[in-house]
Amino acid sequence: MIKRRIYSQIKAHLPAREISVLVGSRQVGKTTLMQVLKQELDAAGKPTLFLNLDYEPDSVHFQTQSSLLTRIELEFGKNPGYVFIDEIQRKENAGLFLKGIFDQNLPWKIIVSGSGSLELKEKIQESLAGRKRLFEIMPVSFTEYIDYKSGYTYSDRIFRYIESNKDLLQTYLADYLNYGGYPRIITEAKRNEKKLLIDEIFRSYVERDIVYLLKVERPDVFINLVKLLSAHTGKLINYSTLAARLNIALPTLKKYIWYLERTFIIKSVTPFFRNFKKEITKSPVQYFIDLGLRNYALNQFGNVINIYDQGFLFQNFIFNILYEKYSPMGGHLHFWRTTDKAEVDFVIDFHDTVIPVEIKNSYLKQKTVKRSLRSFIDKYHPQTAMVINLNLDDTIKINQTRVIFMPYYRLLDENMPDAGDR
Repeated sequence: MIKRRIYSQIKAHLPAREISVLVGSRQVGKTTLMQVLKQELDAAGKPTLFLNLDYEPDSVHFQTQSSLLTRIELEFGKNPGYVFIDEIQRKENAGLFLKGIFDQNLPWKIIVSGSGSLELKEKIQESLAGRKRLFEIMPVSFTEYIDYKSGYTYSDRIFRYIESNKDLLQTYLADYLNYGGYPRIITEAKRNEKKLLIDEIFRSYVERDIVYLLKVERPDVFINLVKLLSAHTGKLINYSTLAARLNIALPTLKKYIWYLERTFIIKSVTPFFRNFKKEITKSPVQYFIDLGLRNYALNQFGNVINIYDQGFLFQNFIFNILYEKYSPMGGHLHFWRTTDKAEVDFVIDFHDTVIPVEIKNSYLKQKTVKRSLRSFIDKYHPQTAMVINLNLDDTIKINQTRVIFMPYYRLLDENMPDAGDR
């Protein structure tokens, strides 16, 4: 089993009365996390109940709130216990259903999970305001992947292990950029089986979330949209042109992209701007939450031979690391483009200050700051700017801005200066 760092956060939330809600794409490991938590509670002598709405004998207990309460009381009586509910998105109006149970102030802790359908993501957000904590389960991170590959021998000093094994790190990077972070794909050793698994994951997503839950009538168009977005990862897209290529209306295109975001397939990154006239303020760019799925859509799954020719794939990889690291600190990721074609890959916006980030999928010999990044520095005077690359580790000053040339693996260091040190 792959150890997930978010597990300790979920476990720490058990004493809270709030409902613990695990959301994420299919096959990302939500059920496994719940099962491991249940096993730990069972071993400690705590009463537990696991129900799965995909399992018909369990689903009958969700016809009404009373029927579910009867089932739980049969297990626990009036005593405290832990109720695990998997695939909650199968329940219509899941948020209101859970709200009614929660508001009865019963002695049971509820932990639910489900794929990222709109039914779960949106209506639970509205109905359970103040009654839940949301845990977003992402694919296995690069740090978690390295920890798994090293047999958890260096878990308490994983960054030191990374620093002292640069050649092995490049092998890990190539594998991760090829296959991504779905747990079943990581643990499967055979390449052909990996391909079968990613195909199953994608087909299950389309059939269950897109067709069954979201009622998309043209799944073929939806699939073609995923393919087109994978080919334009990190690039500006003209939505009108894209809609024309797919032969769909512009509102339909935007709705489909919104679905992709809410089902944890992509994240849209919006522009950073202060000057509406000189900076591009309309089109977002998209990044895939899982690199393997992005490669699958491009028919490149397991076929990325030279990772140094894959600039946008590496950029997507860095985006996922930045999102994981800085979003919990309140940092919002944007990109920067101007009408005179200056551009910066990412801008981490902390409201009171910003950090521009330039990505270089190459080995650097000189501390060279390109025109676009200099333009941003001249305009916004950030305290810190970063140039993420493969090898160079150094710092220079441009006016009052500290420009850090940073090997990508330094982003994995938990002791790296964070938002409070910016």
